Amino acid sequence: MSKYYLGIDLGSTTSKAVIINDKDEIIGRGITNTRANYKVAADIAREEAVYDARFTLLSNRLKHDLEEKPEFKTYMEDIRSVFQYRQFKRRMDSLAKMLRYTVSQFEHDNKDEVAAKLEEILKDIEPKIRHEFLFEGLGSKNQFFRDIVSERYNQQVAESAKGLFEPLMLAFDKSITPVENEMVQFNFKELVDEAMKELDVKYQALLRSPETVKKEDWYYAELNAVANNYKNVETSIKEHIDSIANDDIHITNMVGTGYGRALLPFPEDCIKSEILCHAFGAHAVFPNTRTVLDIGGQDTKAIQVDSHGLVTSFHMNDRCAAGCGRYLGYIADEFNISLNELGPEAMQADKETTICSTCTVFAGSEVRELLNNGEKRPNILAGLHKAIVQRAMSLIARSGGVKNEFTFTGGVARNQAVLKYVSQMVKDSYGDVTMNIHTDSIFMGALGGAMFARRNISTHLPDQKQAVTA
Repeated sequence: MSKYYLGIDLGSTTSKAVIINDKDEIIGRGITNTRANYKVAADIAREEAVYDARFTLLSNRLKHDLEEKPEFKTYMEDIRSVFQYRQFKRRMDSLAKMLRYTVSQFEHDNKDEVAAKLEEILKDIEPKIRHEFLFEGLGSKNQFFRDIVSERYNQQVAESAKGLFEPLMLAFDKSITPVENEMVQFNFKELVDEAMKELDVKYQALLRSPETVKKEDWYYAELNAVANNYKNVETSIKEHIDSIANDDIHITNMVGTGYGRALLPFPEDCIKSEILCHAFGAHAVFPNTRTVLDIGGQDTKAIQVDSHGLVTSFHMNDRCAAGCGRYLGYIADEFNISLNELGPEAMQADKETTICSTCTVFAGSEVRELLNNGEKRPNILAGLHKAIVQRAMSLIARSGGVKNEFTFTGGVARNQAVLKYVSQMVKDSYGDVTMNIHTDSIFMGALGGAMFARRNISTHLPDQKQAVTA
């Protein structure tokens, strides 16, 4: 039996899980937004990592075909995306049911009108989301169920139901949390079978009407190969899917970390500081790393590590949300946009507006005043992103500066504007050092946890804990 090791990083905004094998190879990743119910968030992240691991095992079985035949690579990308859609569809059906129930309990005189508009909105957004999963690669964009639905629901309410704005938004707010907190365990084989049926419909439609394909669609380059040969791929996958679905992803050991680690149902010796785990994970991916910056949801940490990936010193800001993911979330709410839109809009700025306040609440007031004075929103956002990085740079300086290679971890490492200012400021302050940004940056804490689990070693932070408010 193969041995696998699990790391769970239960953060304040996102929960991540990583499964590795006994060669330290990542075979599964899972991520979800952290809910009020931390256990559900951890369980969902773990389940997502297990599903991802099964796809990895399937890809390993088909390695030769994936390398030699373009249709296999394209089909596997498609089936992962459609698998995610089938998961989404189950939750969407549950949310639609809850929304209808919530509206039925309203005591408004126009309850029937609200219910009718709700049906109209659901009828409009569900096929659009399906199209985005099947044809536009929505599954690869790492958006969470709440983000996907709320963005489109809010847009529909704003565009076509302004007179019913309050009851419709109230219905959504009351319905989304209980649905999110449902622990739904999906049957892997069942969802793969459903995904294959979806793909059969998709490819048949494309073969009948190839003129409907847009060249900018994400799968266009290899479309002809997969559309004409997908049945061969489907047959090959079916030969393996039963055994893959029944494989025991046996977790030999696990380690929990992150802001909410104390709430994980793990033994005490299986809980480790996120500082240790982010450092260990970053060092595993980039062995020459000596300085790690982790901007998480609730705090920012500048970490110095040795040649083994163990922490030698650190500075952190854990007393204020300014400069962290929570800060960005607060600003997104101020502008009534999604968190994913912050970075791209800040990149459109022609200058950075100076933000004077270092307090999250006061920064919100300052933002509103700047908008009232006619300042451009992209410029304000650029100023806010720059201020976040300036705070992080002060922590790096206090921890000992940038030594050798510099690695950026945490969820905020996905924000393009933050990356821009981190790169600029590190180069300006420390010269032409190697800066590492990885597609798995958000998973570094969970990866470090999994690697600690495999090694089963005991290590602690330096005695002189250096925590500052910056």
